[in-house]
Amino acid sequence: MRQVTGWLTRRPSSLDEDEHQQLKAVLDACPGLARAHQLVRDFGDMLTQQTGVLLPAWIADATAANLPGLTGFARGLTRDIDAVTAGLTLRWSSGGTEGDVNRIKKVKRQLYGRAEFELLRKLILLQ
Repeated sequence: MRQVTGWLTRRPSSLDEDEHQQLKAVLDACPGLARAHQLVRDFGDMLTQQTGVLLPAWIADATAANLPGLTGFARGLTRDIDAVTAGLTLRWSSGGTEGDVNRIKKVKRQLYGRAEFELLRKLILLQ
């Protein structure tokens, strides 16, 4: 199962010929999985190519496919479609800021109850 998941989520160019053949056999045996694979691949392409304008059509396809997990995911995207479309289209990212916030939270959790504010401040500013 884990191996098949790896084949499904990796870029097709990173699979060797044997893996391609095994993946094709799995997808031929399970049409629902083949449809899910195509939808995941299409969404990945939207992410990497920044083609958020295709999102409404992808949501319609994913909802029509009626696949558990993907249908709920697609419906969830519609809650804030403008923000998701912008995230899939624009080049700006808050990834660096999010990483810093997560690092600070990690330090705070590690030292909870063991350190006072001054030590926390020094540890955060030094990193």
